[in-house]
Formats: sequence, structure tokens, C-alpha cells
Amino acid sequence: MQLGLIGLGRMGQIVADRCLDAGIDVVAFDLDADAVATAAEAGAEPADSVTDLANRLDATDGPAYVWLMVPAGEPVDAALDDLEPHLTDEDVVVDGGNSYYEDSVRRAESCSAAYLDCGTSGGPAGAELGFSLMIGGPAWAYEALEPAFDAVATGPDGHARMGPAGSGHYVKMVHNGVEYALMQAYGEGFELLHEGRYDLDLEAVASVWNNGAVIRSWLLELCEEAFREEGTDLGDVADRVEGGSTGTWTVQEGLEQEVPLPLIYTALGERFGSRADEGRFSRRLANRLRYGFGRHEVPRRS
Repeated sequence: MQLGLIGLGRMGQIVADRCLDAGIDVVAFDLDADAVATAAEAGAEPADSVTDLANRLDATDGPAYVWLMVPAGEPVDAALDDLEPHLTDEDVVVDGGNSYYEDSVRRAESCSAAYLDCGTSGGPAGAELGFSLMIGGPAWAYEALEPAFDAVATGPDGHARMGPAGSGHYVKMVHNGVEYALMQAYGEGFELLHEGRYDLDLEAVASVWNNGAVIRSWLLELCEEAFREEGTDLGDVADRVEGGSTGTWTVQEGLEQEVPLPLIYTALGERFGSRADEGRFSRRLANRLRYGFGRHEVPRRS
């Protein structure tokens, strides 16, 4: 199997490495020549443009499979514009970024190839463990790409077709809304422990909770990591939580469907409030947790 991969950032490089490890031939392109060189050193065939990548895929027999791992929005449309002259209805394009599901529906309707919207969760830890993949689009296209999905995910149980076009990114949108609420709940609980009656070692608390407690989770393991590396008072981690687009989309969808989402709404409000106010320990922990699962930059207090 041969796969064209466009976008070699943190997540894209993991897709390349896991596919190569599984014996899949990868043709790789990124605007950053150093990223292309890194992929080439790992065994990928380098391309110097989207058109060059498409031509290299055209040179082989059978349909072309292309995986986009670029930022949501205009970069996806730009890559599709470059690919479009080379695509047929036998080809498959996968969008593995955090695209808005309505954009994915629009792209699926206009793309000459079959279009799979692939919500991707797992962060840099996916390099070792694999990702969780939530995929929307035609069943035949999903089945054609299953070897790649098996390689990139935690295995066959780490991916599934959610339904028609848009459903993969829709499920990922709601996943991120749940993530906001979970981060907020852990943040508030540890804030009460930090400000409460006892002088507690919060790393020890998180460690005990992670061993058999009902609320154990990977996010809680990342809380433990944060306290171990930053200290119980979180050192100079700032009271500022970046991000918010997918949570906003989730809340907007809840309003449209008349489904109450008070926890996710509150968590989103706290995230926006962190950019105006100072002092909330819960927000500082949420800030540090974003580094834990996504290696996002940690704003720090001066």
C-alpha cells in the first residue's frame, strides 16, 4: 500500500512513522523542507510540492490515497485545490486535522475523490501508543484505508467509521467538548485541595487516585505529571488556557439541537475568562494539562 502524506508537524510525523513501521510506502510533503528531510530519513519518499506528491502517486498502479495532516481551515482547502486536478472517483483523501464538521461535509460534496473526515485524538503520546481515530465518509473508502488506520491507531479497536461525511469530525468535536469539562472538573477539585484545610502533596493525591479510584484516567495521570514537574503550587504556570474553537462548536451545536451542555459551557467560559482574570488554580492546571496531552506551549507568569 502507498500513502501520500501532506503535513509533517508533530501529528503528521507520527502518522508517517507509524505507517512506515507497518510496511506502508509513504510519499511525504510539507512546506518545511526540514520536516520533509526528517520523514525521508525515516524511510519516506520525499516530494517537493503537493503536485509532485500527486504525480508520484499517479506513477503507480491503482487508486491514490492521500492523508492531509494540516491545520484546519484554509490550509485544507489550499491542499485540496492543488490535489483536485489529479483526483478521480477511485481515489481517497483523508483529512486528519481538527476541521469543523460542516466544512468536511462541504469538501466531501465538492471533492472528486472519496473524502474521509478523520477526527484524531491522542496527542504526541500517539507516537508510541497510536491514536484514536473517528472517521466519517463512504464505507468502501474507509475499508480501503483500513491498513493505514490500523497502523496509525492503537490497532483495529482504535478506529471506526462513525457514519457519512462529517460524522468523524462531529464526534471529535463533541470529544473535545467532553475533554474541556473533564479538565475543568479536575482543575476545580485540585483547586479545593490546594486551598483547603490541609497542606497536601497533590502529586501523591493524583497518584493514589490513579491506582484504582473511580476517577482514574489519562488526564489524571497528566495531573500527576504536572505536579511532579511543576510542584504542588504549579510554580510559574500562568492562569491562562488557550484554545477554544472546538468547545465553541460543541456549545453552538448543543444550542441548535436544544441539548443542554452546562458543564461544557461552563468549562468553555472558564477558558475564555482565564484571558481576562488572574488567580484561578483550576485554570493554571488546565493550562499545564494542555501541554501534557498535546505538547502545547505553557504560558507562564512573569
